[in-house]
Amino acid sequence: MHRRGFMKATLLTLPLSATRAHAAPPPVVLELFTSQGCSSCPPADALLGELVRRSNVIGLAWHVDYWNSLGWHDPYARPEWTDRQKSYAKYLGGEVYTPALVVNGSAMVVGSDTAAVRRAIDQAASPSLAVSLRRTASGLEAETDTTTTPVTGMLVTYDPKQETQVKGGENQGRGLVEYRVVRDVTPLVSLTSRMTLLGVPNDRGAVLLLQDASRRIVGAAELLPDQGA
Repeated sequence: MHRRGFMKATLLTLPLSATRAHAAPPPVVLELFTSQGCSSCPPADALLGELVRRSNVIGLAWHVDYWNSLGWHDPYARPEWTDRQKSYAKYLGGEVYTPALVVNGSAMVVGSDTAAVRRAIDQAASPSLAVSLRRTASGLEAETDTTTTPVTGMLVTYDPKQETQVKGGENQGRGLVEYRVVRDVTPLVSLTSRMTLLGVPNDRGAVLLLQDASRRIVGAAELLPDQGA
């Protein structure tokens, strides 16, 4: 992402109630960096689709653009998503490759390596902030615990599922099925413990992510689409 678009902020006012904070298992955020031009990516896409069936797993597929010059232009790829992967590689001391899966912003593994992915999920530290996200008549409303640690925030919207017939590149002739395809990101430049956000279409999902200065996920909440989740 364009990191200069985010502003550090301290969350204010009252925290979420203990009942809400402990009502469900802590979320695990899986960020898959993938491309329709990469022949190694479909197994990782399928694995993400399987893992998001878990109630506490939040999955996002960021389609990177560095495969676009190799025979097929991924319609969901954006340079900003590539920038996000590069930022993770910098902080985690890793490489930029596909399919790469980042778990809670703190570990990067090969996204098609089922054993490594499941191990990283089991070892993931729980986010420290409880976060909720819900639809209202005026849009979306988010709540989060208070913290004295500077964090950045973003609202990510996604398509729950996309099917594409690829006509070039390494996956030429294949029909790809992909899940949680990221479509838009809105940086949250002013964070408070209760926020009113713009609404999203009912057939799209939304994820609120809070991250600390080292890119670790410290809070996350997902709002599933009304249809096609």
